[in-house]
Amino acid sequence: MFDPFLEELQTAIKARGGISVEIPAGLERNQSQKRTSTIQSWLWKVPGFRRWRVTRLDAGESLQVLNSVAYPDYSLDHPLMGIDLLWFGARQKLVAVLDFQPLVQDKDYLDRHFDGLKDLSARFPDLNSEETMRSFDPNQYFSSWLLFCRGGSEQAETSLPPAFSSFLKAYWDLHDEASTASSSISPEDVQKLQENYDVYSADRDPAHGLFTSHFGKDWSDRFLHEFLFPASAR
Repeated sequence: MFDPFLEELQTAIKARGGISVEIPAGLERNQSQKRTSTIQSWLWKVPGFRRWRVTRLDAGESLQVLNSVAYPDYSLDHPLMGIDLLWFGARQKLVAVLDFQPLVQDKDYLDRHFDGLKDLSARFPDLNSEETMRSFDPNQYFSSWLLFCRGGSEQAETSLPPAFSSFLKAYWDLHDEASTASSSISPEDVQKLQENYDVYSADRDPAHGLFTSHFGKDWSDRFLHEFLFPASAR
């Protein structure tokens, strides 16, 4: 379902000089012993980013998932990038979250970094739902302009592809602009805020239960703390 999005993302990462990085042994790929589902992950080191992870879950008609988070270098205080796409084929249901995830909710910070996402939020009303996410506090590490949708095949086929491409371009533009400007948050504080993001997210990530149901608790616990949110292990 999401292979074209995965290819577009990873092609852009490679074009930016991304280099594949080794993933903790046993976490790069797993085949479910209970179901016909496979999970595969990639880890990239990209200039300007200390860590960029990508995960694809293929459970056939029942479920398709694409997830990615980009962590900028500590010298840059601009938002993380978060992608979470889920397609439940049997129910023809799409859940999509695309966001520039702010380190802080300070007005000056938001004014500096969110013009691009504000524009996308206005351009793609199908992905501008006012429905709140159920697992996270929208006032922590999420922006008010995230592209969020609980929809169906119409949104998946017509709205999501151009929104995804525009979202990636807007984030690269944000990164390029931030790379030439002075950060308002010190590298030490950026590091603490990114680590807090991992701890916060590992505590609330609804995908952990999903991964557990497909791949077992032991593997999913490792995947959560060693790959998805490694600072949470500390």
